[in-house]
Amino acid sequence: MSKMRTATISRNTKETQIELSLNLDDYSNIRIDTGIGFFNHMLDAFARHGRFGLVVKAKGDLDVDPHHTTEDVGIALGMALKEALGDKAGIERFGSALIPLDETLSRVVIDLSGRSYLVFKAEFENDHLGGYDTEVTEDFFQAFAFNAEMNVHAEVLYGRNTHHKIETLFKALGRSLRAAVTINPEIKGIPSTKGVI
Repeated sequence: MSKMRTATISRNTKETQIELSLNLDDYSNIRIDTGIGFFNHMLDAFARHGRFGLVVKAKGDLDVDPHHTTEDVGIALGMALKEALGDKAGIERFGSALIPLDETLSRVVIDLSGRSYLVFKAEFENDHLGGYDTEVTEDFFQAFAFNAEMNVHAEVLYGRNTHHKIETLFKALGRSLRAAVTINPEIKGIPSTKGVI
């Protein structure tokens, strides 16, 4: 590959200030600081299992709650993915992953279609994990999917532990996205009957 697929996003609002860099082809640099310990852990798992370079520095109104920070990081990550992919020539486009963690099994399926859609099926027994509101997991996935312009189907198939459920979703998101962004030399041009995605 002659050129690294990278993007850097700066996004500043009255609620959050986010600096985010994404590298689809080199995962030697992963540094996450959102001010939310569990969310840091999830983004780190996403990046490591997806083999993405990811640097996130986010400062948000955590005195209100973690929703704005979590959602806005999803927005910035989606914007970065869309920019880093460029015209998407030669990519696999589709990706899927089944990820277990002890008693839990989750599945994520992705289509980098240029169309934004999220199907999210998960129930969490605990409302909070540290300073993280578990219900914002879906908000992160939606913000990421809609700003990256991709289909994401995410589902916890079964499980008991809330931490395990959310962690498997983030790991499966990373692994399925890795499959979808992979360049396949057998694919000539843009993988779509439309000629554009």
